[in-house]
Amino acid sequence: MAGTHEYELDVTWTGNTGTGTSGYRDYARSHELRAPGKPTIPGTADPAFRGTADRWNPEEMLVASLSQCHMLWVLALCAQQRIVVTGYTDHPSGTMVETPDGGGHFAEVILRPQVEIADASDAEALPELHERAHHLCFIANSVNFDVRCEPRHSVRPR
Repeated sequence: MAGTHEYELDVTWTGNTGTGTSGYRDYARSHELRAPGKPTIPGTADPAFRGTADRWNPEEMLVASLSQCHMLWVLALCAQQRIVVTGYTDHPSGTMVETPDGGGHFAEVILRPQVEIADASDAEALPELHERAHHLCFIANSVNFDVRCEPRHSVRPR
């Protein structure tokens, strides 16, 4: 399955309030992400940077991407090992640090997956599967900051 994969989408700024970017406070940070056959994702800046709280910002989407990638790998690895997952949730968080020049960078993201499995005897395999998932995650392998995982599990038969 080795190969190169390309991803294309459209990002369109929708925040012209009538005067364009005539001043820093004169335009909205609203934009839309689109790809054929998929729902539009409403985007903005973080509210700290003049965005609105009712739209997704890039920082949230980065944290979400790391969480999604980890989850998808855990589910695939569990399926390969014949470990039946009956539920999965995560409450990830990320820390971004602003720099004096107005830029910034992420310092870390913490994933907190809660995995429900059907058979208690499979629990001992989960820590290793989370480590393997982290090693395989395309997104985690693409960032230059720490991505930590604090997994938990519970048993819920099918």
